[in-house]
Amino acid sequence: MDAGPSRADLHVHTTASDGTLTIDRLPAAAAAGGVDLVAVTDHDVIHPELPAPVVSIDGIVVVRSIELRVQTPVQQLDLLGYAVRPTDDLVAELDRIQRDRIDRGTRIINAVENRLDIELGIEPRAGIGRPHIARAIADSDAPYDFDGAFDELIGNDGPCYVARDVTPFDRGVKLLANACAFVSLAHPFRYPDPAAALSRLDSLDAVERYYPYGFDVDTDRLEAAIDRDELLVTGGSDAHSDQLGLVSIDGDTVTEVRELLPRAQPYSSSGS
Repeated sequence: MDAGPSRADLHVHTTASDGTLTIDRLPAAAAAGGVDLVAVTDHDVIHPELPAPVVSIDGIVVVRSIELRVQTPVQQLDLLGYAVRPTDDLVAELDRIQRDRIDRGTRIINAVENRLDIELGIEPRAGIGRPHIARAIADSDAPYDFDGAFDELIGNDGPCYVARDVTPFDRGVKLLANACAFVSLAHPFRYPDPAAALSRLDSLDAVERYYPYGFDVDTDRLEAAIDRDELLVTGGSDAHSDQLGLVSIDGDTVTEVRELLPRAQPYSSSGS
């Protein structure tokens, strides 16, 4: 890929999953956040408005990417696949996941409405996740804000929680490896067992070294894993709003990422 971008946010969500950012607003949000390369990493979906693995929109390089939830024997992990191409196998798995998301969303909504005797006014759709439902709860007459909806109702231990049917780790890695320029482990210290998460790095190309945890992490252990497995370093804000660049990568780290990406194509809002 040609030289160009100097600061990158490689973990951003949009309205294609559980974010509030649209592609139309992305260039202005990136410029305001001081980044000129953005990876759109929506949950379990390839953004339908990005017509190529890498596109240039108003001077911002946008990498069509994905965040895929996978299951290990110990815990669920999130994989970030960059410059994704819609292979038949990946598309089939994403279609299965979206059907499961719609079914799960329906069951959670029904459970909340029956428990609280309210109407949430939200319809299950492709890409629906618990944040959508939590926002609907917060906007309803129920006595819960967004965080309270998770804490009291739809969190993993909540009375309205419904589990997902998650892709096995090995299958997820294979699907993304065949479809993406490189695959990274997202936020390794957010999982219940970070050591078990780090032990999976030998199957991947990269790890999200920079992330807004909000708590101290064992960077020495992470750096040791990066050296041990010769990993590419990624980083991003995990933005679910228009506020990009709170965490980013720059300098040689961006150069190493850029070298693995295909050339940016002109953007057309008509899609692929």
